[in-house]
Amino acid sequence: MFWFTQGLCFLPAFLVIWSSSTFIVAYIIALFRRDVDIIFPYISDTGAYPPESCIFGLMTFISACAGIATIYARYKFVEKLSGDTRVVSPRLNYTALVFGLLSCLGMCIVATFQETAVTWVHDIGALMFFVPGILYIILQSVISYRAFPYGCSIFVCRARLFIAILAALAFFPTAICAYFVKQTTLHRGKDDEDYPYHVASASCEWVCAFSFICFFLTYIDDFKLFTLRVKTEDVE
Repeated sequence: MFWFTQGLCFLPAFLVIWSSSTFIVAYIIALFRRDVDIIFPYISDTGAYPPESCIFGLMTFISACAGIATIYARYKFVEKLSGDTRVVSPRLNYTALVFGLLSCLGMCIVATFQETAVTWVHDIGALMFFVPGILYIILQSVISYRAFPYGCSIFVCRARLFIAILAALAFFPTAICAYFVKQTTLHRGKDDEDYPYHVASASCEWVCAFSFICFFLTYIDDFKLFTLRVKTEDVE
């Protein structure tokens, strides 16, 4: 039996591979077309112009759908675990689900509204992606500790906590430095007055985004332990 056929581990595995490919493919295409600079463009900059904007939008939307499936499957797993052991509060589990789904909705908005087309909607979508996403992985880290030793090892619990802290710490310079970035062009120069803020903001944005990906990577072993089934019943 191949490892990806065990339980539902193909869900987080696909999410990690596809999301990483989304960022990297869009960046490479934009770089070869010279639409962005090689040093730390914003992630959204790599999907600002066609054809990379089309690829970025489609792949991001698929990532959001895979994220919804993974987040819901995790919710049902914790729900079952809580029902058997009563180690995790159902309210905490449900709150994490809501934050996770809001983050995926933010991804859909980012994918649909390019930053060069409708900037304020794109920025709202980015905030909806990052803020609820960080809250989601923080709550899941808490859930992992409360559920220990059920579901995952203490090493995985600590890894999730480290990733959650890293994402939270990376978000603040992303948002704060972005406030001081006034230039809206995709090409930047070291002589630009706001260049240091741009580099700090963009680099931390990449760290924050890949922190999410690394967090879902820790789900793979957990998802080997269960599967979901759809039950059909006749209406009486």
